[in-house]
Amino acid sequence: MARCCAKFSSIVVSLLLAKGYFLMNRQKLTEARIEKLRPKEKRYLVPDPETPGLYVRVAPTGAKTFTIVGRNPAGKQVWREVAGSMVGDPLHNVRTKAREGIRRLRGGFVPFLPPPKADTFEAVAANYLALHVEPHGLRSRPEIERCLNKYVLPLWRALEFEEIRRSDVTRLLDGVVKDHGARQADYVLAIVRGIMSWQASRLDDYVSPIVRRMARTKPAERKRERILDDAELRAMWPQLTGTFGAMVKLLLLTEQRREKVASMRWSDISIDGVWAIPTEAREKGNARDVGLPEMALEIIRAQPCMICNEYVFAGRGTGFFNGYSKAKLLLDKRVNITPWVLHDLRRTARSLMSRAGVRPDIAERVLGHIIKGVEGVYDRHAYSDEKRDALARLAKLVERYLTRPLTISWRLKAEDMIRLRRTKSLPGDRGGGGNGIAARLFCAVYKQGP
Repeated sequence: MARCCAKFSSIVVSLLLAKGYFLMNRQKLTEARIEKLRPKEKRYLVPDPETPGLYVRVAPTGAKTFTIVGRNPAGKQVWREVAGSMVGDPLHNVRTKAREGIRRLRGGFVPFLPPPKADTFEAVAANYLALHVEPHGLRSRPEIERCLNKYVLPLWRALEFEEIRRSDVTRLLDGVVKDHGARQADYVLAIVRGIMSWQASRLDDYVSPIVRRMARTKPAERKRERILDDAELRAMWPQLTGTFGAMVKLLLLTEQRREKVASMRWSDISIDGVWAIPTEAREKGNARDVGLPEMALEIIRAQPCMICNEYVFAGRGTGFFNGYSKAKLLLDKRVNITPWVLHDLRRTARSLMSRAGVRPDIAERVLGHIIKGVEGVYDRHAYSDEKRDALARLAKLVERYLTRPLTISWRLKAEDMIRLRRTKSLPGDRGGGGNGIAARLFCAVYKQGP
């Protein structure tokens, strides 16, 4: 009987030792104790009495890792490192992960799920388009996608988003400046900054690498003041032929933006010559309904009307004309004037309206600018007649001063005639009679034809 009791007691003690309940030779595992563990010739394990199955593994090199051990439903013993934990982490966090890993192991599952794959720049950019750009209906989406596909994704497609550093952004911008100019580099920087700021608003510890002064141009330098003077318009006007030439003329005569003129539909123009400019979502300003002058209507009527294309300036297929760059280069070769861009015509037309005596507030409404202050809030009048009159004045000015050929007349001032009558020929004057003086005193006076 005594022998049976002794055997039973030894079995109970063994079970208690196995379950971790009998802690005679086990010390409490603390962060200070882990720090004091020294390497030995062979790898050894230090158990955690508070979490059965959790050990600190000490390698001969001195490396220390947290490890769990347990048996799966098939009875096989499995060892695994505690994923996402390292020596120095709070022990209560490590114990929580270890208990969860042991529970999953005994249930037949993988103890620790693999860490999520880091998002690439391409994945984050796709989320930005799908979750921010598209829901907010940003009108710049086509340009954002174009810049990403052309300038950014070929270099950053597979880069881990959070591993992109400031030096990577600098190299990207340097390449764009070299091949496409500083202004295009600033467009790319604005898009990349928007993506990184959006991602930073969604993550706890991400900080965008973009800082101030990374832009390649200054706002003051980007501000344009270029307008085309009368001589430049006279030189250019006869060369404005074809679809692009008609568009350029209409840009000057309507004061509207390039995209609005290019996308003009036949259905947008009423019988009485009113152009109903479509308003897009999130559009800041629009002239809406403007009465076109006869000079502009003649240009529109001269365009071919195609059954399969609804646009006045038809392009390929069913779209509108968009070959601006090539057509502009060809025009620049034919007209030798100071470099200019199409948007300068809008500024030129606004200046011509002031010369024609158009009220500033009416000119701003024709441009489609938002009227600021109290007037913009409370004055909701359409000013249709005033805008029609403003464009008519602009067209009359263009027709009178810019498109008609010049005639030259010669005249002498009264005081010059008196001097000629009193002056005899001077040495060096051929023919005598003061003809040399007369030739020098003649002046060419330019005046417009009737």
